[in-house]
Amino acid sequence: MKRLALLLALTVSPAFAEEPATPPADMEEGASLMQEGAKLLLRGLIGQMEPAMDEMSKALVEMEPLLKDLPPKLMELMTLMGDVQNYDSPVKLENGDILIRRKTPEEIERDKAAPEAVPEIEL
Repeated sequence: MKRLALLLALTVSPAFAEEPATPPADMEEGASLMQEGAKLLLRGLIGQMEPAMDEMSKALVEMEPLLKDLPPKLMELMTLMGDVQNYDSPVKLENGDILIRRKTPEEIERDKAAPEAVPEIEL
């Protein structure tokens, strides 16, 4: 008898189950309003950025001949400088000039022989 009652309860229970909740119409309307608001916001931002982008593209077109000459000049500079570690840290003078001293060969050898100690971290 208990099995019959249990079987009957299990077969009838899906009939009493709740139907899947459908979102109310005002919720769908709210979502579409949010989507429309986002579209308007992005269109406004694009409209404001368009003049700046046009100016930037014109500037890049004007700079193109200069940019073509840049890689060979950078390579020449790198060859002239050598290793950046061959220079001391920059020093700003009182008059605003920035002085970058090249290390002497003795200083370079000393730095190679005694590398900087890495500070230990206490745990």
